[in-house]
Amino acid sequence: MGIPIEALKSKLAGIEDAVFKQIETTEDEVTLIYFSSLVDKLTLHQMVIRPLSEGILENSSEVIVQPNISELISAITEGSTVVYFPKQNVYLKVNTFSAPSASITVTDTESTVIGPTNAFTESLETNLSLIKRRIQNLNLKSNNFVIGTETHTQVTVLYMDNIANKENLDIVIDKIQNVNHPGFNDSSILQKLMDNHPFSPFPQYHETDRPDNAVSALLDGRIVILMNNSNGVIICPISFFELFISPEDYYNRWMTASLLRSIRFFGFFLTIIMTPTYISVLTYHPEMLPFDVLLNLQESREKVPFSPLIEVLFMELVIEILREAGSRMPTKIGQTIGIVGGIVIGTAAVEAHLVSNTLIVLVAISALLSFLPPNFIMSNTSRFMRYIFIFAAGMFGLFGQMIAFAWLFHHLLTLTSLNTAYMTPIIPRKSSDLLDSFVRMPAKFLKHTSGIAKAQSKKSPPVEKEE
Repeated sequence: MGIPIEALKSKLAGIEDAVFKQIETTEDEVTLIYFSSLVDKLTLHQMVIRPLSEGILENSSEVIVQPNISELISAITEGSTVVYFPKQNVYLKVNTFSAPSASITVTDTESTVIGPTNAFTESLETNLSLIKRRIQNLNLKSNNFVIGTETHTQVTVLYMDNIANKENLDIVIDKIQNVNHPGFNDSSILQKLMDNHPFSPFPQYHETDRPDNAVSALLDGRIVILMNNSNGVIICPISFFELFISPEDYYNRWMTASLLRSIRFFGFFLTIIMTPTYISVLTYHPEMLPFDVLLNLQESREKVPFSPLIEVLFMELVIEILREAGSRMPTKIGQTIGIVGGIVIGTAAVEAHLVSNTLIVLVAISALLSFLPPNFIMSNTSRFMRYIFIFAAGMFGLFGQMIAFAWLFHHLLTLTSLNTAYMTPIIPRKSSDLLDSFVRMPAKFLKHTSGIAKAQSKKSPPVEKEE
C-alpha cells in the first residue's frame, strides 16, 4: 500500500515554499513535490519537466521502493523533487538541489602573505572539491553522516585510508554517531560536543577555513571533518604546540619560519605574565627591581589612588571593551574606534591619574601578543588565562604566579585530543617530531608523519625489474 498524496500535503501544511505542481504527461497526470527555496526553476525544468514530456525521466531518477512518510519528507527537505504517479502509485526521487551558495573567497581569519589564500565555503560539495583537487588519490576515503535531531545536518569524515590510524577513525565516528543535539549552525558546535574535556579553556581540535591546512593534515594521517552550511573544517587529533603553527611557516624559509614560530609560542606565555608580574613586583616584591626602575615606577604611580591589582583590572577591561566593540562595528568604523579610542582613553586615564604610563605600555604590548597565535580560539584562551594569573598575583605575588603556572602545566599534561597526549612532542612519540615543533627544519628533513597522528607505517611498493 503506497503513501497517499494527502498524507504528504498534511505533513507539509504551513510551509509556504512547499510546492505541489501537477504536470500533464502523455500517459498520466503526475504531481511534483519540492521546496521552491531549494530548487531552481531552470534546474526543475531541465531535470524533471522536460524528461517527463520526453518520457525519459526514469534515466535520471531513483525509485523509492516501499516509501514511508519520513523517507519522502527527508528527500524533499534535502532539495530533491519527488514525482508522484497516481496510477502506478509510485514515487520517484530526482536530485534537483540548486540553492545558491557562496563563491570561493579569500580567507580572513587565517590570512597569510605567502601561499594559497582561498577559503572553504558553506557548501559541503564545494569544500570536498577544494580538497580533492589537491589530493587526486583513491586512498582519500569519506564517511557521511546526518546529525542534529531537528536540522538533519550532513557531515563528512575524510581520511587517507593508507595513512590514517584506524583507532582514531573509530573514535571520531563513534563520537559523531553518539552526538545528541537539536541543530548545528557551525562545525564549532560539533567540535565542542566532541571534546574530551569540555571545561577546559584550550581547544582540543583544530578548526581551519584553509584547504591547504586540511590537505596537510590528511597527508599527515589526521582525520578531517566537514559540515554542510559551515566554512570551518575540524582537524583531529592536535597538540598544544600545533596551535602556534601557521600554514605560512611551510611556505617561508626555515630560519624565518622558526623565528616567527618561536615568537608566537613565547608570546603566549609573555601575554599571560606581563601585567601579573607588574602587580607582583609593586605589591609584594619591590626589592627585585633596580632602584632607578623602581623610582620611575613609583613616580608614575605617585598620584594613582588604586592598588596595582585594581589598576591592572581597570585597564584590561577597557582594552577588552574596545576590542569587543570594534569587532561588532563595521570594519572601517571599528578600526577607527579602536585606534582613536585607545589613544584618547589611554592618554586621558594617565592625565587623570587613574593608571600609570608604564601600565599603559604593558597592557598594550600584552594585547598585541595575544593576537600572535594563528588559531583565534587560542588567542581568546590567552586572554582568559591572563585573568587567572592577575588574580593569583594580586593575592600571593610571584608565589601565586608560580602556583598558577603549576596548575597550567598540570592541566595541559592531563588534556587529550582523541585520547592522544595534548603536550606532544615534549615527550615525543617519534624523535622526528622535534624537527617540526619549536623550530621548523628544512623541508627535506620533514618526510615523516607526526607521532600524534599515529599514522600507519607505509611500505614502498616493490620496483618491477625489466626483463
